[in-house]
Amino acid sequence: MTKGILDEQAINRALTRIAHEIIERNKGIENCILVGIKTRGIFIAKRLAERIEQIEGRPIDVGEVDITLYRDDLTTKTADDEPELKGTDIAADITDKTVILADDVLYTGRTVRAALDALIDLGRPAQIQLAVLIDRGHRELPIRPDFIGKNVPTSKSEVVEARLSEVDGTDEVVIQQKTSL
Repeated sequence: MTKGILDEQAINRALTRIAHEIIERNKGIENCILVGIKTRGIFIAKRLAERIEQIEGRPIDVGEVDITLYRDDLTTKTADDEPELKGTDIAADITDKTVILADDVLYTGRTVRAALDALIDLGRPAQIQLAVLIDRGHRELPIRPDFIGKNVPTSKSEVVEARLSEVDGTDEVVIQQKTSL
């Protein structure tokens, strides 16, 4: 059974609110850069950048980080499951900048931890903030988002899927029961 959590309008409203919160918390966008976690996080970052530019009247740098080599479950993968590298692309130097890391769904925190490791390998930011469209709980690491589109309490037997038009052809967030193998 699939249940809709956010439709296209609700996603747009949440991202607009997050953009305003980012500007307010940082007193503008001076020395800020948005970095999306591949895959869907980069589209969240780009959408936030569009809204921030509309509000502030000037662009904010946007980059993307690939966490593939920083995942803590690589040792449990088999040889057939070779990680596919998608590449990190951050044109601006992140040293002494406020990096706003963007992702679609925050769950255990392991993806964010891997992204933090990848960022630190690139430079030493003044600060790293976390913006997520959905926070579903069940953290395994002490990670807490600074900006949240929507808190969605879930059970571990559920899956939260953010579908974005750039990847999935539609904008929606749904929750469904895990399928048993």
